[in-house]
Formats: sequence, structure tokens, C-alpha cells
Amino acid sequence: MQPKLKMRLGDLLVQEHIITEAQLNAALVQQQKTGDKLGRTLIASGCISEHQLLTFLAQQLKVPFIDITRRNIDQNTLRLIPEVQARRYRALPLEVHPDHVLVAMSDPADLQAIDNLERLLEPKKLGIAVVPEHQLLDAFDNLYRRTDEIASMAEQLDEEYAADDSFSLGQLTSEDSDSETTVVKLLQSIFADAVQMRASDIHIEPAENALRIRQRIDGHLNETLLPEVKIASALVLRLKLMAGLDISEKRLPQDGRFHIEVNKHKIDVRLSTMPVSHGESVVMRLLDQSVGLLTLEETGMPTDMIARLRRHIQRPNGMLLVTGPTGSGKTTTLYGVLSELNSAQRKIITVEDPVEYQIPRINQVQVNYKIGLDFSKVLRTSLRQDPDIIMVGEMRDKETVDIGLRGALTGHFVLSTLHTNDAITSALRLLDMGAAAYLVASALRVIIAQRLVRKVCFSCGHEHTLTTSERTWLQSVTGQAEVTGNYRKGPGCQVCAGTGYRGRIGVFEILELDDAMMDAMRIGDPQAFSEAAHNSPSFVPLAKSALDFLAQGLTTVEEVARLVEDVDGQHHPAIEPAAVAVSQGVS
Repeated sequence: MQPKLKMRLGDLLVQEHIITEAQLNAALVQQQKTGDKLGRTLIASGCISEHQLLTFLAQQLKVPFIDITRRNIDQNTLRLIPEVQARRYRALPLEVHPDHVLVAMSDPADLQAIDNLERLLEPKKLGIAVVPEHQLLDAFDNLYRRTDEIASMAEQLDEEYAADDSFSLGQLTSEDSDSETTVVKLLQSIFADAVQMRASDIHIEPAENALRIRQRIDGHLNETLLPEVKIASALVLRLKLMAGLDISEKRLPQDGRFHIEVNKHKIDVRLSTMPVSHGESVVMRLLDQSVGLLTLEETGMPTDMIARLRRHIQRPNGMLLVTGPTGSGKTTTLYGVLSELNSAQRKIITVEDPVEYQIPRINQVQVNYKIGLDFSKVLRTSLRQDPDIIMVGEMRDKETVDIGLRGALTGHFVLSTLHTNDAITSALRLLDMGAAAYLVASALRVIIAQRLVRKVCFSCGHEHTLTTSERTWLQSVTGQAEVTGNYRKGPGCQVCAGTGYRGRIGVFEILELDDAMMDAMRIGDPQAFSEAAHNSPSFVPLAKSALDFLAQGLTTVEEVARLVEDVDGQHHPAIEPAAVAVSQGVS
């Protein structure tokens, strides 16, 4: 049995002169009205702070008062107190010892909760640590994932079809069937877990002996294996119904979209199916409409780059390209630019595939290849709609490039994206696609290249001393004999799900075309163009920008090395072990 207060909490606080008798009486009157606990009432009324109260309780009960934000709690330990009871009793299991379980509680004077927890943890004894309530609430949201719930429902669904190896289409599409209810609940849990973990994509992949469910979190895949491979057909069928796809077609890929609401988050889901060896693979891109558009400042772009970019986007004509591989945040940057340009005085038309965010006042067109409504056709029509600004989702072919460049020369400001490695090769890619050199030189004004790197977790990140291999790599990349910076790294905690990273930040380079670059472009000399770009005093390469973030402690050597390898195509074995270790931790 845990130690308990010898006197009532209010009387103890008065006796220790922490609150007055009058404050206690007023709090008791208020408590009668609200039904809240006395401690919370005293905190709400301003008589005492939460930190003061918990410190006092810890001293009286002779238990530790701790900070759990940096703790990385094992999932097996969490299972000792299910989520429902954990939230009800405001209790979180932290450590398992031979004779007791250390449990964090926000109210160690709650005798009923203590009694119930002791019964729940038998035969081990209960050990208590005092923790602020807001830390517990955050921990519940971060730690109690739905993996067990997903596994349980997958097993239940598998049992419902144990008698028959084939699924009944009528049964699965009937709203009243038990199987349909289980499928829906399973999908709800999968989506809820993905939203909780801030996943950008969900992959459902049937294999020979397992169903693989993967989430892409901060650009890295995290995998869960379910042995119930047979339920994959039921999940895919239900998702096809939600997306309005042909449920009888399993031989051809299909694309669709639908909207769901998960924990007050409005999610736009873009779904793609593809036939594979053991069924159909499904990938869903999740777009949280509740988050809204990011400003240029929120993308992580340095203030000097933002100032330079703003000068260019106020031009009446010309072309702006945003480049980078898939998933590098190009669309986010373009939407940030559009948000700044959006006004009653400007006519803006976008050509997108798909339209990701609905923006008031902007005319957004969704391409539809099935009816011949492609980028070039919409772009050609857009030029007859008297626009001031046109955004083209992607420069995919010569016709689209030519129309975009000519539009930029005839009084329109054109924004678009291109899949290239860096800013310098982007201009040359337009030539490779068949665009006339004089058109590119005359219309193209600025190119932004970007990548995303993971940020060191704000909770567990701490000062990091470079290893020998890390220091050697940095010296080779920077060309400096000595490298210094505010290097940081996270060992992993509940906030970052043990990865050491939380969220991502954009790394950018901006190339502003000057006379020397335009002259090289007109004569089609890629070598001269590249030299002119590198000699530009305002040009800062992606690698240099990433190294700046590293020196500021925003990211790690592993993340920067991954970016540098992606940009220049060179492998860096000096830091391979560390990079592999990080990758394994999140996949």
C-alpha cells in the first residue's frame, strides 16, 4: 500500500501556510458548485500553482516529482495500464521493477485511483511518481497508439471469414453486416493512428503470409505486420467504395479520393490502387485540411531568401520554378506564394493534379486526362481568361513548357514545379525538354530548389559531441580543418516516438538569373551557365543551407548527409553506420 496523506489536503496546505483559511473555504464553496477536485479548484482560482501543489504532495508522500517529457517508454510497459484506465485515473506506467511498477500520477492523493491501480497491477506493487497533468495528457496522445486495437480487429475480421476463403461482396457492402462494421472500425483505427502519428501516407500491402501496413512519418516509413493477410481484400474493397472506384476491377490501377474526419481533423485522402502478386496494394496520401496553408516563414525559408523571393513574385511577368523530388514540399511553397499574391486586384488561375487546398478567390482547375483535360489544354485556355498569375502544377512536357514560357513573356506571372535535383540543372532541364533557349532566357526569372530534413526533437534533443566519423565527414564536405557549431541530437522520447526527430523543415536554394546566366542560356552553353550560377554572390547551394541548419542544432549530421548524397549523388560511407541506425529506428 502506498503512503497516504495523514490529513486532508486543504488542511495540510493551510497548516504549512501555503494557502489561507479564507482561500480554502472559498475553494470548498467553489468545489461544491463545479464538482472538481480541491487541488484543481485551488489551481484554477490562482491560490496555488500546479508546480507548487505537486511539489508539496511529493514531499508529503515522500515520492519523486519528475518530468516525463524526455522518457522513452516501452510499449510492453504501457500495456500494463490500458488507455481507458490510464486516462480515467491520470496514471501512466513508466518502469517495471522486480517488485513494483513505477506509475506517474497527476493526483497522488486520489485514493480511489490508487486502490484500482493496485488491483490492476497485482501481483506487483504500485510505486508512485508525481507528474504535471498536462504532461500526462500529452503522453497519452503520443504513446497510446492503436496498434493493439488494429491487431485485435484484424484478428476478429479474419475469424469472421474463417469458414470461407472468399469474401462475399454482398456481405461486405451491406451496412448492417457485422463484417462491414468490423471493417469500418478497423479502417477508423488505421486512420486515427496515422493522424495521431502525423503520417503523410498510409500503405496497405498484401504479402504471401502477412498484411503490411506502413505509415510515412516525417518522410520515413514505419511498418506494422499483421498475420491476417486474408482481410486485405475486405479493406481494399471498402476503400474503393469510399473513393467511388470500380470494385469489380482488380486487374488495373485506379485512383480516387474521399474525405473523412478523424479526431476533429478534416482529412482529404487521395487513394491509389495497384495490382500486385498477392492482391491489390493501396497507398493513401493524407492531407490535413485542418492545418491550413503554411506561410513562407513557416516553411523554414531564411528571412533573406524570403525577402529576395518577395521581390520577384511582385513582378508583372516572368516565370518562377520550384524544383525538387516528390515529397520535398514544392506544392507547400507554391501555395505559400499564392497566399501572398492572392488579392481582389489579381486574377489567379491554377492548373493542378490534384487540387490540394481550396483557396478563396483563386480559380483552381483539376486536370482530367480521361476527357482530354490535360495541363497544356487548361493552360492554353487559361491564357484567354485574362489572368494576372497562373500556377501550373508541373511542367510535364514540351507543349506545357512552351505555353508557360510564352505566357510569361506576354504579361503573365507563371509559377510551376519541376522534378530536378537542384536549381542549376532545372534551367537546363527545360532545354532538354525541347524549349527554345531564347524563350527560357527571356522568361525564366528565379528558381527555388528545396528538400525537407527532419528536425531534432524539441523535447529530448540535447547537445551532441561529434563522433570521429561525423567530424571527418563534415571536414571533407566543408573543406575546413576545424568545424564548430551548436550540434544537437535526440536519443528518443515519447514525444518523437523514440526516433529523436519531430517534424521537418525546408532546406532551400534560390537562383536568380542575371545577365551572365541569361547570355549563357541563349547560346545553349550549360557549362557557362553553371559557372555563372556558382559565381553569383547571392547563390547559396542546398548543401550549404543544410549545413547552416546543422550548425544551429536544428537537424543532425545523418539528415544533412542524406540530403547531400541525394543532391550530388555521392555516397558518404564515413557516416553510414549512424545513418543506418537512424533509418532502422523509424522504419
